[in-house]
Amino acid sequence: MRPIRPLLAAGLVMASGAAFAHPGHEAMSLASGFSHPFGGVDHLLAMLAVGLYAARQGGKARWALPATFVAAMLAAAGLAHTGAHVPLIEAGVAASVLILGLLIAAAARLPLALTAPLVAMFAMFHGAAHVAEKGDAGLFAYAAGFALASAALHGCGWLIGRRIPETTAGARLQRAAGGVLAVAGGLLLGA
Repeated sequence: MRPIRPLLAAGLVMASGAAFAHPGHEAMSLASGFSHPFGGVDHLLAMLAVGLYAARQGGKARWALPATFVAAMLAAAGLAHTGAHVPLIEAGVAASVLILGLLIAAAARLPLALTAPLVAMFAMFHGAAHVAEKGDAGLFAYAAGFALASAALHGCGWLIGRRIPETTAGARLQRAAGGVLAVAGGLLLGA
């Protein structure tokens, strides 16, 4: 598989018109939770970006960043379900796409002590957004669904990141992917 194809697929998803598809979910179930991160390009791109960024890091950051994201997202979902208010949720979700895109474009290899809290902060916005859109019914099954979907999307991003060769052309491709993510995040912030 050529490395450009996943980027092309991501671009087509962005152009599909589902950019802000955060509809109400009639049945709060594992399936509706699982489908939620795929329903809005902001969530989809952020999950892929976490995986892509993690794949290009060294050591335990490769698994710790996605795991931190999922854990913090679930914690935020639990807090939001109890009534805790998270301000500027949509802006935080969009900022996560922008900043992760910039980190990917810059090929930044920051210490895990800096990136884990950053990823956790982004996850808090995503977890709160998932619950804000959920309503009052069935948190556990719904949360399990969006956690599984998020982990799967992290895995997809990770696989894409690992398929990018460690060459000059691969570095250009990584910068381009990060640039596309950053532009998308900027557009989402401006919307």
